[in-house]
Amino acid sequence: MRTSASHDCAGASRLAALLADDDIDAALDAGLMDFVACAGCEPSAVARIDAARQRIEQAWAARERYRARNARLARIAAEREARRAPVVIEKKPALPPAAAAVLARAKAKAAQRREP
Repeated sequence: MRTSASHDCAGASRLAALLADDDIDAALDAGLMDFVACAGCEPSAVARIDAARQRIEQAWAARERYRARNARLARIAAEREARRAPVVIEKKPALPPAAAAVLARAKAKAAQRREP
């Protein structure tokens, strides 16, 4: 694809022919988006080129909006899932370790008393 604006009246006819054959890819490769018309170009060819260029620009803009929307929806869904994720709460022991040790000794002592 050409990188700078270029003009030749034969190019307008070639681009118009490619567009008439519905060969958009070849027209893009031939410089459709960079074509600059002059007063000497065939008016019907210029009209066809301008119409195709506008349709392509609109399609490209729509594609960008679609991609941006999908990215936005994915981000929102990820944020929603992050909010829904269960909160992990560390289960703390009911008693401090020293009190738990005293209780365990008391239970063991009580169990020894019950045995015949």
